[in-house]
Amino acid sequence: MNPLDRKTLGSTGLEVTRLGLGCAPLGGMYGDISEEQATEVVQRALALGLNLIDTAPLYGSGKSEKRVGAGVKGVARDSYILATKVGRVLEPAEAGDDRGQDIFENPPPFKPVFDFSYDGVMRSVEESLARLGVDRIDILHIHDPDDHYQEAIDGAYPAIDGLRSQGVIRGVSAGMNQWEMLARFAREGDFDCFLLAGRYSLLEQDALDELLPLCVEKNIGIMAGGTYNSGILAKGAVRGAKYNYADAPPHIIDKARQLMAVADRHAVDIKAAASQFALAHPAITCIVPGTRNPDRVSENFELLGQSIPADFWEELRAEKLIRDDAPVPD
Repeated sequence: MNPLDRKTLGSTGLEVTRLGLGCAPLGGMYGDISEEQATEVVQRALALGLNLIDTAPLYGSGKSEKRVGAGVKGVARDSYILATKVGRVLEPAEAGDDRGQDIFENPPPFKPVFDFSYDGVMRSVEESLARLGVDRIDILHIHDPDDHYQEAIDGAYPAIDGLRSQGVIRGVSAGMNQWEMLARFAREGDFDCFLLAGRYSLLEQDALDELLPLCVEKNIGIMAGGTYNSGILAKGAVRGAKYNYADAPPHIIDKARQLMAVADRHAVDIKAAASQFALAHPAITCIVPGTRNPDRVSENFELLGQSIPADFWEELRAEKLIRDDAPVPD
């Protein structure tokens, strides 16, 4: 599997590399990094030929967007595709305020506040452009509207749909850690793509029930995030391993250990298997793993090129560790 192969992302018309860069870690997720290191992460991805960068105002209360902006400064704008998110605006934070940034270290003095209104979205876009230091954004995701479906479909969706109609953006999307509401968006709106975080991986494939076939039917391209499920498939099933942004529960640790045991028997890197498994489904256009380490960007690149024997996938099916209807790489 070649990470530089390009595929059209749903109905956006944008040709994206199969491997992109997720930028939540650049906002200080689970530990901060220097400005120089953050810039190097972005520049390493671009130097390798990756062309999709995904960020959000939430990630470190604007810190990730600013660091992405520093990383792409001076780079030809047509050489990369930039996605960010709407649904939260950043308000000044006062001492004692809950900044809603528990997993982000050293956030600036702002707090993200849900706002899926038309005006809130337009404000969010303008502020993101300023933080990124660019003149356009290619894809806008409605971000985490789990408890705000009606506000999102009545406010945020018409706002970004209008920007698409005006040619300001190319992709109308939603980005979530659940598949059920994305399926509802697919049925009720005209979406080009989705960001699905953590809900289609070696550890779970329930999105096969409805979302993924619906996206194939409607030509909605999926950017898959969280293919390591917050790190448990990257760092191992050990005490303190993360799953879905929290400590992994026992049943997830047990399944991860079973997956890793099969991988060991076939001399397969579980991270390579996790990355390639997601991309085997026709609905999934690309993966966007996040990292704070430039060398991890290079590693993610190399993982897609690793050869994985068919016997490995066959044993996963035989052991009921992946679903029978889950496609696997050739």
